[in-house]
Amino acid sequence: NSRGASSLLKDSIPITEFSASGLFEGHDLLRRGFTSVKNELLPCHPLELSEKNFQLNQDKTNFDTLRNIQGLHAPLKLQMEFRAVKQVQRLPFLHSSNIALDTLRGNDECISFEDILNDPSQSEVMGEPHMMMEYKLGLL
Repeated sequence: NSRGASSLLKDSIPITEFSASGLFEGHDLLRRGFTSVKNELLPCHPLELSEKNFQLNQDKTNFDTLRNIQGLHAPLKLQMEFRAVKQVQRLPFLHSSNIALDTLRGNDECISFEDILNDPSQSEVMGEPHMMMEYKLGLL
């Protein structure tokens, strides 16, 4: 047989069995960040879930109103613009302000909590640029 021992091992045992998965999977801090028990808990107040989905609910209400006033084409055109603007991002290791999305929603002239104190999920910790680009491109 001209095949080497490594090809026999590769053919007989799937490589996926060697990767850590399931209950004993290691947490990848570089890609996923630190774990938090708070994220796994249920909302402590009835309005917390509503506040988390505020922008989504507001967009749905605006689309319904726009459809009733101008017809079906207006919310469809606006949704296509939202999708196009959401796809344009900076490099993965740089913070994106999404100013075009704020302009489409009409929030560009409003000063909110995030403008003053910043969103806690958008920390100033910058990861390894080469590793993050390779992960985004699927090379890792």
